[in-house]
Amino acid sequence: MSVETEAFGEAEFQVAAGADSEQMDDLRSYLALLSERSQVMNLVGPSALSTFWRRHAWDSAQLHLVAPEARVWADVGAGAGFPGLILAILLKRSEGAKVHLVESMAKRCRFLHEAVEKLSLPAMVHNVRGEDARIPNVEVVTARACAPLPRLLSFTEPFFRGGAVGIFLKGKDAEAEIADARKHWRFRSSLSPSRSDPSGNIVKVEGLSRV
Repeated sequence: MSVETEAFGEAEFQVAAGADSEQMDDLRSYLALLSERSQVMNLVGPSALSTFWRRHAWDSAQLHLVAPEARVWADVGAGAGFPGLILAILLKRSEGAKVHLVESMAKRCRFLHEAVEKLSLPAMVHNVRGEDARIPNVEVVTARACAPLPRLLSFTEPFFRGGAVGIFLKGKDAEAEIADARKHWRFRSSLSPSRSDPSGNIVKVEGLSRV
């Protein structure tokens, strides 16, 4: 389901993501906590909250549809929890699920810890830079609005060495970023359109090594 308008709320998200009632309850609780804490912690702006269901929840949740069998994820530059907390909510009752939230800013880590504990999510917060993370058994490493692809691959290289696949949310310049990244890296890639944003793309990266 592609979404091209702002008329996209809870009901539309539930249909698009295939979320059940328990997942929707957790998502509402997450949104309430995010709204409350953003007033004092400057996590996200008012515009992010007003377009939560399409631009943030659905943008994040579509990754689960790209790799539905994956159970162990790492979100590098987790920020306020997009896409990591959304994925953790969707994977909450899946056996063996774990989402590693990698974030270098302590303030954001405090919020992520609070959300994980309040919602009893299968997630772990790591207050470390992506390139310094050493987390075994990650199947998929992801990131959203973190850095251009050449730098993002530097941040996430340790996960690829452990056998992970990269699935990254990128914008309209994804093809140019891939071409630029090939100056420094060898990898296989595929590009697919975002379901939440007609100008967005999802980049899948495998077999990463330095040129």
